[in-house]
Order: sequence, then C-alpha cells, then structure tokens
Amino acid sequence: MDKDLYHQKLLAHYISNWGQYYKALTWEKGPYRDLGDHFRILEFPPTTERSMWAYATLGMSCFDDEFALELHIFSGEQDQTLVESLIVVAHFHRFGSRLGHWHTINWGRGWRLDSSCSYGLISLPYLDGPQLEVLTLQDNKSIHFYWLVPITEDELAFKREYGAEKLEEIFEERGLDYLDPFRDNIIKFKN
Repeated sequence: MDKDLYHQKLLAHYISNWGQYYKALTWEKGPYRDLGDHFRILEFPPTTERSMWAYATLGMSCFDDEFALELHIFSGEQDQTLVESLIVVAHFHRFGSRLGHWHTINWGRGWRLDSSCSYGLISLPYLDGPQLEVLTLQDNKSIHFYWLVPITEDELAFKREYGAEKLEEIFEERGLDYLDPFRDNIIKFKN
C-alpha cells in the first residue's frame, strides 16, 4: 500500500471515531522533519459528545511496520505543546526504540509547565474502545491506536514494581483525572 493511501485510511479511521472536524498540525522545531512529509499531528476539538480536545499522531507508523502504532492524548483545553510532545514520542518510536502497549515514555519535562506528570503510559483506548483500537487493512494488516496517559514518577515506580495492569486498576478505582496536568499523584510510592 502506498503512503498516500495508508495515511488516508488512518485519517478516515480517526474521523469515523471522532468526527470530521480537525486540524492537521506541524511543528517546525526539533525532530519533526525526520518523520517524513506525510507525518502530522491531528487536533480534534470538543464535541457535544466529548468535552475535551484530542491530539493524535498520523503516520507515526508505516504500513510495513511489524507492529503499526498510532497514539493519542486528551486535554481539557487546546494545547499546542501536546503537538511537540507527540512528535518527540513518534520520533523515539521510529528512531530510538519501538513502543507498544504498557510501555512508558519520559518527556524529560512536565506534560505541561509545572506538571508533575512527566511520563506517558501507553494504554488501550478505554474511552473509545475496540472501535478505535484496531484498524484492519488489506492482508489482515492491523494498526493499533493507543492512548498516551500522562503519569507521575511515583506512578511509574509503582508500574515497575507491580505492573501496568495493577496501575490501571488503581487509576480506575480512584478516578484518575487524566485531563488535569496538575493533578496529585494517585499513588505515593516509596521503594
């Protein structure tokens, strides 16, 4: 499948899940150009069904990748810094180490200025479910659309000790506010 068609299929998948209104964004600084001419970050505004912004990679993966992956992150407000954050993650995935479910990335800074959430946990798209999670193309090629959930250093330490599944269970039990970049730790972890 050629790149144009592949990216059209990815875009159509996002639109079928989040609606037709979006902006395709770029970031002129940093490693953006390394990701190719087709790579974009999509910004989906809130809708009557969803009161948050969604930012998603388009072209983080390639059709011939063994495990094709695209990521998204949610925000309570429009936030251009998330464009840069997703570009950094996409670049690491392409040129550093391949990412997948339950992997963790380190942004090297807070999700937002002064945020204690300086890591991202790659999780299933629980808010959207299986309809968003997997897109199957020709020859049963699957692309996985995962959610990048901002987490704190203590939450990362807990994940390393007890596993991502246990961490996600605690997030659900305690009602993680995944839209609040300034939220408190859900877990105070001391090893």
